[in-house]
Amino acid sequence: MSRTLFLNLPTKDVSRATDFYTALGFELVPDFSNEQAACVKISDQIFVMLVSEGFFSTIVTDHIAWTGTAAAYALSTDSRDEVDELVQKALDAGGQKAKDPQDEGFMYGWSFLDPDGHHWEVMWMDPNAGEA
Repeated sequence: MSRTLFLNLPTKDVSRATDFYTALGFELVPDFSNEQAACVKISDQIFVMLVSEGFFSTIVTDHIAWTGTAAAYALSTDSRDEVDELVQKALDAGGQKAKDPQDEGFMYGWSFLDPDGHHWEVMWMDPNAGEA
């Protein structure tokens, strides 16, 4: 059975966060979006819910971790070029570089922080690397 992931991320500004993620080329899902949350489709099985700070606080039982990194979200791509393209779009849309690109030969990655500080690792791995 295939599973679908809905990643709920708190944001201080739903509109700004929506603009950022759609600038990366991800699709807004209007049927699941309103003033309190925006649903962005990353793939057929991955959705990011950009949830206002006030609404997010009704979902969790603890405080929102605005400082430090609570998690790093890794997203695979089909090529090294796509890694660079996606991170560059993030930087152009107002994100920040988290780390310099890392090249392990069989694996390549680069990371960024979205405008709310959520850490994204964008990576590519050689599909033949496991055969060696």
